[in-house]
Amino acid sequence: MKIPITILNRIIIHAREEAPIEACGMLAGNNGIVRRHYRMTNRDASAEHFTLEPREQFSLIKIVRSEKFSILGVYHSHPATPARPSQEDIKLAFDPSISYVIISLAEKEPVAKSFLIKDGKVDIEPIEIINDEVEDYDEYSVVGRRI
Repeated sequence: MKIPITILNRIIIHAREEAPIEACGMLAGNNGIVRRHYRMTNRDASAEHFTLEPREQFSLIKIVRSEKFSILGVYHSHPATPARPSQEDIKLAFDPSISYVIISLAEKEPVAKSFLIKDGKVDIEPIEIINDEVEDYDEYSVVGRRI
């Protein structure tokens, strides 16, 4: 997975803003390069787990398709634990074709890691942070409004 530094930094900002609850959202793009991230509501409002708001997910799919992108991954934060999937994260990883990115705020500096999860098996996926400028990038809320 390739993530522009601009987007990774905005995901980290999102994680910090939501702490102590887990921040969550989705990543979209093409050719393995993230071009957008979408903040979403953690329906659980919990520091230990998250659930994406279903209505937001449906809206997001329409937005992503209209932009000619694909969903590449889901991200969420771990405000006080390491960047590795919990048992609940593994159990709820329903789509083996996407990446699961976790941002840990447990240490002084945030840690971002990506995982591929299929049938309960977890594999770490390298994140390549790129300096690629994202054309016309604005931060988007889940309903497609610029923030």
